Amino acid sequence: MAAREHASSGDPRADARHEWGRASLAAGDAPGAADLFAQALDLAPGWAAGWMALGDARERLGDRDGAVAAYAHARACDGADSLGAAAALARLGAGDPAAELPQAYVRRLFDAYATDFDAHLSGALAYRGPELLRAAVEAAAPGRRFGRMMDLGCGTGLAGVAFASMADRIEGADLSPAMLARARGRGLYLALHEADFVAALDRSGEDAFDLVVAADAFVYLGDLAPVLRAAARAMAAGGLIAFTAQAAAQGARPFALGPDQRFAHARAHVEAALADAGLATRSFADGSTRREGGLPVPGWVVVAGRDQ
Repeated sequence: MAAREHASSGDPRADARHEWGRASLAAGDAPGAADLFAQALDLAPGWAAGWMALGDARERLGDRDGAVAAYAHARACDGADSLGAAAALARLGAGDPAAELPQAYVRRLFDAYATDFDAHLSGALAYRGPELLRAAVEAAAPGRRFGRMMDLGCGTGLAGVAFASMADRIEGADLSPAMLARARGRGLYLALHEADFVAALDRSGEDAFDLVVAADAFVYLGDLAPVLRAAARAMAAGGLIAFTAQAAAQGARPFALGPDQRFAHARAHVEAALADAGLATRSFADGSTRREGGLPVPGWVVVAGRDQ
């Protein structure tokens, strides 16, 4: 899933070359695409989307240094980093490892994706994150009904649908106004917050939630310690948190951003972040929330609790 580019450079000549470059790239002609993107940037050197496209073409050519240079230009041209240039640089090992994807990038990505989100997940990706989490919570707390639930990264409200019969009051948090509008249309959420996860949890105060759910949302965060500490603060005694994460290969770094622009987490990092937050693990199982290229993407399904 990629964010749509800025519509125009402001120069029709540059736009035309850029579109020819995109067509060349789609046809497998990365050298031709890189040349056309470079021509476009000669005409519009301050166009962040043009630099991102050139970086992509250079990556496909195996030109890491050239890609790094292009992404660095994109980052300099886009103060909010709405195209995710810093994340691309981190993925290539240039600069500091990203602890999370830029909020402007995530907001823009999902605003553009909102209309097709549900159909794409259920069709091409065979997505089942909310269903896996509901089953894990039912196993950890058989027959329990929760008073107040927070759905982190609620998107269009798929987790709200899955948990509607288990919680009296459901709130959601997401960075994307377009996603929140679709969630609101389901009529399941009593409150929706346009905020990042930590801010939404902190804003709710202590002992606010009996259940916190994050279905396929932590893939946009690197270090999970801050959000798990915030969740523990916002959870009532005896409360649970249930979340999925993309699994990193054994022996990998604590977390790493992959070419799919999603973070994968090592089990040791997840366990350490839970312990740091004072959360006791109830279950920690393998579980794939979706498929890519016809194959299941390895993942974790985790339930933890706040005992006191």
